[in-house]
Amino acid sequence: MAELVRYSDEDLQEFKAIIEHKLKEAKEDLKLLRGQLDHSDDHGTNDTGRSFNMMEDGSETMSREEMAQLAVRQEKFIRNLENALIRIKNKTYGVCRVTGKLIRKERLRLVPHATLSIEAKKAQS
Repeated sequence: MAELVRYSDEDLQEFKAIIEHKLKEAKEDLKLLRGQLDHSDDHGTNDTGRSFNMMEDGSETMSREEMAQLAVRQEKFIRNLENALIRIKNKTYGVCRVTGKLIRKERLRLVPHATLSIEAKKAQS
C-alpha cells in the first residue's frame, strides 16, 4: 500500500472545523487579555489608602507584564492557527516540514497548528 502524501479533503474539513473553533476561542481570550491590559474593565482603587495603592501598583506591574506576555503568546497562537488554515486551503496541512510524511491525526487533533511530526520534534531536542 502506498504511503499517503496528504490528508483527504474530508480529513482536512475535520481539521478545519477544529482549527476554526480554537481560533474563535483564542481571539476571545486575546480580547479579554487586551481588555485587562487597557484597563477597560478596571475596578479602580482611587479611593483606597496610599500604602495599599503602592502595594497594588507593584503587583499590578507584575501581572500586567505577565498579561502582556500572555497576549503575545496568544497572538502567536492565533497566527499559527491562521497559517494552518492556509495550509488546509493549499492541501499541505498535516505534512511534517522536516520528514515530508503525514503528522499523525491524534497529534493534529491535540496540536492543530503542528508542522512537525513527533519524530521530527524529538530529533530537534
